[in-house]
Amino acid sequence: QVQLVESGGGSVQTGGALRLSCAASGTFYGWYCMAWFRQAPGKARERVARINTGNSLTEYADSVKGRFTMSRDKAKNVLYLEMMSLKTEDTAIYYCAATEVGGTDCSLYPTDYPYWGQGTQVTVSS
Repeated sequence: QVQLVESGGGSVQTGGALRLSCAASGTFYGWYCMAWFRQAPGKARERVARINTGNSLTEYADSVKGRFTMSRDKAKNVLYLEMMSLKTEDTAIYYCAATEVGGTDCSLYPTDYPYWGQGTQVTVSS
């Protein structure tokens, strides 16, 4: 019932910028959480940013705080991730994820998100 499609990935030089999009279709019951995760080869999937769509509270991983900005277009049901000052360590496949919320908190962990997009590759070279 829920489908997520990421786009906007690509290859950039260090210091460059990219804007990722996550188009969502389907319905959720009540509040829900959306998040960006990323995974590099040989590494565990890690949280990048999350948003509670009910209260609009956002949170960012320390590794991207101050460089990445998340926003949402409610009318179009699209989640964005603006990535600035990109570093080589940002290279990964970026995934959009979503989950229904029982309260006000959004999970930090990928195992708590049942809905995922196909991923979009971000490559940052020096």
